[in-house]
Formats: sequence, structure tokens, C-alpha cells
Amino acid sequence: MGIVNVTPDSFSNGGRYATTGAAIAHGLRLIEDGANIIDIGGESTRPGSLPVPLNEELDRVLPVIEGLKGADVPLSADTQKPEVMRQALRAGASMINDVNALQAEGALQAVANGDAAICMMHKQGEPLTMQLNPQYQDVVSQIKTFLGSRIDAALAAGVARERIVIDPGFGFGKTVEHNLAVLRNLEEFTKLGVPLLVGLSRKSALGKIAGRETGERVYPSMAAALIAVIKGAKIVRVHDVRATRDALAVYNAVNNE
Repeated sequence: MGIVNVTPDSFSNGGRYATTGAAIAHGLRLIEDGANIIDIGGESTRPGSLPVPLNEELDRVLPVIEGLKGADVPLSADTQKPEVMRQALRAGASMINDVNALQAEGALQAVANGDAAICMMHKQGEPLTMQLNPQYQDVVSQIKTFLGSRIDAALAAGVARERIVIDPGFGFGKTVEHNLAVLRNLEEFTKLGVPLLVGLSRKSALGKIAGRETGERVYPSMAAALIAVIKGAKIVRVHDVRATRDALAVYNAVNNE
């Protein structure tokens, strides 16, 4: 899954793709590099970020979906807002990727009808303050319980199980130690019976481990993506598509896949 952040305050690119034209061009490059899915977001959820007004998010996301919908890969809309979900699906998205796990009022109803995939992510707290002092009794067990409850809620709302994806939410209200514990025990989340998406690309935990700034985290991001796949992830959400594809091509060749 290649990342297209149509935001002026993205942690990974500093707003390089904040215009429609630049975002579309970047999406096309990621597809050329081998992305199987493009994830388009118009609201930063980096630590310390603030919510974006509805109309501003729509103005950022919808033209990029329109511009990329002719490409031969599915498009995902990265949003927490039910109205953005509805309009993104109408515009041509075939997946909703929600860091709030469809907990907003009306979010489940916005995606229940139709056949779009949904990804529900775990986070502790809100982006503005989530990294100040995250606490868990048992980080793996608590995340697994939460995601299991969201799967049940989606099923109860009429979403077919085969449409559901889950994400343990690396970096969203988690210390480096929490992130390592989740990655170390990633197989636990595959027991929930739906595909697992992992997004570790360029995140601060990798920067702290490797001692690298944001723009220098290609290699630790590749390592994290490869470990995630080995441990059961079906989708890896990445900035550096070509490098990750190359690493996974070697892994798949070794495993005759």
C-alpha cells in the first residue's frame, strides 16, 4: 500500500504532495514502483496534529481520487469522517482506512452497504496528545481485545467479514517498547481471522532504534515491513514502495511465492 498524503503538515514529506497535481503524480509514481493499493489521506494524524475541517479534507482528497481512479489499482481513503467516507466511495475509492476504527457516529453506517474494504486501526488517545504518556497493562492483549470488538461491531452493522482488515496502529499512542512488543507478537492479531495491515514506514520508533531522521529511514522501514510480512501481515503501508517491493520479492522467491 503506497501512501499519498495530501497534507501540508505530513511528518514524512513536509507537505511535498499537498497540491492535487503533485499528489496525483506521486500516486502514479508509486503505482509504477509496484504499489498494489494507493492510500490517499487529507488529514494528518501524526503526533501533535489537529483535526482538519470537513470541506478542507474533501477538497484535498476527492480530486486526487478522481485523478487516480483510472489507474489499475484500488484506491483507499484514509479518513475518520463519515461524510468523507461516503463521498470518497462515490468518487471511486474501494477501501476506507480509518485510524479511529469506525467509531465516529455514522461511520459504520457510511460503509455498511456496498462492497468496499474497511481497515480499522487501534489508537490510544487523540493525535494531539497520544504520545505524551501512553500506558498499557498488556499492550498486545488490550489491542487484540479492542480490534476483536471492532470486528464484531462491523459484522453486526452488516459488513461481511471478507471486507474487514485490521491494523494494530504502530505509533498511535505507543512507546518504542510498546511498538516492539506488538511487532514481536504480531501473529496474535492474525488469530482474529481477518487480514492484517501494518504501517511502520518512517515512524519515529524506527528513527529512535536506528538513530535516523525521518528522511533517512528507508532501510529500517524495509526491515520492519519484511518482519511484519514474515509474522503474518497481508498489507504493508509504506512510503518507499520500490525498496519494499524489492525486499519482499527476495523473501517471496525464497518461499516460492
